[in-house]
Parts: sequence; structure tokens; C-alpha cells
Amino acid sequence: MTKSGAAQHPALGQLVKVLRGREQDQYAVVVRLDDSRFVWIADGDKRKFDQPKKKNILHLQLLDTISGEVADSLNETGRVTNGKLRYALSKYVEAGQSDAQQKGE
Repeated sequence: MTKSGAAQHPALGQLVKVLRGREQDQYAVVVRLDDSRFVWIADGDKRKFDQPKKKNILHLQLLDTISGEVADSLNETGRVTNGKLRYALSKYVEAGQSDAQQKGE
């Protein structure tokens, strides 16, 4: 995916990094698509599924990772547990840290 705002189209269950705002540098999951400019994100911890944050996609870095469990749950029931959100994010962060250690950073 590109980093320019025009070509980005987020998907349900996609992991994002917040670039602007109070939650800057935090990771979250797209739990609802609003329109071409906005999505709703949650992390299952500070930002629960029942209280998602509406964010402009220009203020997010869309990551190449989509959580299949979260996407399936949202498509089947329209809901996802906060535990699944936390699990998807922790799995991504752990994978990123192990990659950095292998590169010697």
C-alpha cells in the first residue's frame, strides 16, 4: 500500500497506526467503515469496541496486516470482542519486535 492519502482504502479488521491526535503512535483495528474519509477504530484496551474512535484516514497509517479473526467476526455478527482486538494487536507487535531483533536493531 502507498502512504499517500488518496490511494488508501481501509478494510474491516485492518490494523492501523495512529499518526495524529491524542493516541499518536498507538496501534488500533478498523472496526467500522464510515465513508471514503473516515473509519472507526478500537484497540480493545483503552478504546473499547463499544466506544470506537472516529478517525480521518489521512491521520492513520494503514498497515499491510488484516486480522482474519476480527474481519470474520465483524462480517458474521457485526461485533467483535475486545479480547480479539487485543490479541490481533499483540500478535502484530510481537511479530514486529522479533523482526527488529533479527535485524540487530
